[in-house]
Amino acid sequence: NRPGENPPRMSDVQARITVNSNLVILPVTVKDHSGELVPDLRRDEFRVFEDNVEQHIDMFTAEAFPLSMVVLIDNDLKDKDAQKVQGSLMAILGGLSTEDEAFICRFDQFFHPGKGWTADQDKLSTELKRTSLDTEADVAPPSPPFSGTPSINNHSAVDQQAIDRGAQVIKGQPTKALDDAVFAATQLLHDRPRNRRRVILLITDGVNGGRKFNKVTTEDVIKALLAENITVYTIAVPSAYLERKISPIDRERSPMIRYANHSGGEVYHAAKEESFGEFYSRLTEEARNQYTLAYVPRGTDRNVDYHSIEVRVKREGLDIKTRDGYYSGGVPAAQRQ
Repeated sequence: NRPGENPPRMSDVQARITVNSNLVILPVTVKDHSGELVPDLRRDEFRVFEDNVEQHIDMFTAEAFPLSMVVLIDNDLKDKDAQKVQGSLMAILGGLSTEDEAFICRFDQFFHPGKGWTADQDKLSTELKRTSLDTEADVAPPSPPFSGTPSINNHSAVDQQAIDRGAQVIKGQPTKALDDAVFAATQLLHDRPRNRRRVILLITDGVNGGRKFNKVTTEDVIKALLAENITVYTIAVPSAYLERKISPIDRERSPMIRYANHSGGEVYHAAKEESFGEFYSRLTEEARNQYTLAYVPRGTDRNVDYHSIEVRVKREGLDIKTRDGYYSGGVPAAQRQ
């Protein structure tokens, strides 16, 4: 399916994934040396290893899955970056089908959830048009108050005092809580059906306020992403590297890159406004059209919480991306250290 087209109705495989809670479900992206998706792999070309023990693939499909996507927008960008992002937001709709749903959120020093999940493109269009990154932001919650507000250690991830102060100058924030924002986005995805792809589209320069401003760590976020089977696609704005002169080693340590790498996603470096729209379409097509491998774990120690995963294909020269592993006990508690 191309961006904007409807994925097929729920198939027998998708229905079985929904009802079988013992399955480990792996969205797998396979690309060739030129970065193009490889759509013609067969079930017998895949091998799955959990904790270095090969697993039997119980279910396999190359069907398109509908998306549940949190669009998480950095609200504390440099002026030029904010203008490019602002001008690109409507292009997000071009990559969504009528079966996809999205939740528009923003973050700076605080997490600002939007108006909730919707598959209605008219409502999404209205919300994106009203998303302002270079003026005072309307952070007041909808009425009645926003339901399902994400929490961290049983405390709301949304700063209520900031909301009560009314309109707030988002760009004036000196720091931001990137880890807390992505963690809150994982909680919004927690209850989405298993037969949907759970995705976070993160648009940011990667600046993070550290432990002084975050209640959770980057490691906490990665654990939550793996536990919830969420894939992060990061779009790095132009100044993310060029002006900060980050070394290749430091880039790999950057939270915005680690989120994507560990969850089986991708990092896109947007150099100009036109790049954003191209990347929105590419990542939604990739997320929707991943292979889905599912298995019931066999031969591994079920007394441990974390299990590593490796996926191989017999065909040579291909790039394979999936999540690093999973937590069998659910989302680990995020505790301050």
